[in-house]
Amino acid sequence: MTDDAWFAGLDPDDDAAARGRIRDARAEEPADWPAAAVDAGYATDTEDYYDRLHATTVDAARAAAAEAAGALDQQLVHAIRAMDDARRQANELAERVAEWGGSRETDGGTGLAYARDVAARDPSTAADRRLVSLARRAVALDEEADDLRAFVERTAADVAPNLSMLAGPVLAARLIALAGGLGDLAKKPSGTVQVLGAEDALFAHLSGSAPSPKHGVIFTHEAVRGTRREDRGSAARALAGKLTIAARVDHYSGDRRPELQAELDERIEAIQARADDDASAAAGDTAAEDDSRGDGGDDDA
Repeated sequence: MTDDAWFAGLDPDDDAAARGRIRDARAEEPADWPAAAVDAGYATDTEDYYDRLHATTVDAARAAAAEAAGALDQQLVHAIRAMDDARRQANELAERVAEWGGSRETDGGTGLAYARDVAARDPSTAADRRLVSLARRAVALDEEADDLRAFVERTAADVAPNLSMLAGPVLAARLIALAGGLGDLAKKPSGTVQVLGAEDALFAHLSGSAPSPKHGVIFTHEAVRGTRREDRGSAARALAGKLTIAARVDHYSGDRRPELQAELDERIEAIQARADDDASAAAGDTAAEDDSRGDGGDDDA
């Protein structure tokens, strides 16, 4: 029994080894572990055993939490959220610069392009200095967003190679962030992945005030956005199905599956081909109707 114990052969002062045992050790069946610990000399009595067990399990839980927070997929989550925040704030500040600049000159511009122009100026008055400083902050935030995007693009390919291959690194990072992590994304059914990012629309649908959403952030993917409106639901389902498989492969095995891209391309091509088929059918119907009208005209003559 002692050989199966998590404390078997441990030095009572070796906290790191104790954490590892608590995390990884398994026993074949339950036993009187406090008595075994006392017999083995690991604890002086039952109370001492439980004190050591409590301290070790709390320590192990803290280490596991720190490890999870520092995992690469969580760094990706923080980066994509920071990128969006930086981009949004840069655009908001650029609008403020444009409003302020427009009050001082008749030919002011708009957006970040104008903010960059203002940021390059040499201010001469106190108001100019404040305006230029604000413009420079807007530009700096926009540049930070660009740097964060570059980090996301590099990191996503390492964290989720198959998901990044199918979705592109930025959309892959958004899906991971919306799910809370790669492991959480891998556990979700494809129907949930399909509408990630459309939670407000989904809640409205569940309350009976709106139709069911066909897609969430995956709408930004060309497979969905580039498909005609009436076929986007089918395209979104096909894409979500492959993205779900890719996330599971990335999380559970890490194998690269290039065939997923070919399978997705084939399915999307088939869906988008419906537009050509419908157009051909419509053209045929129109031609048949014209022929019918032409024959009728000859008979009347």
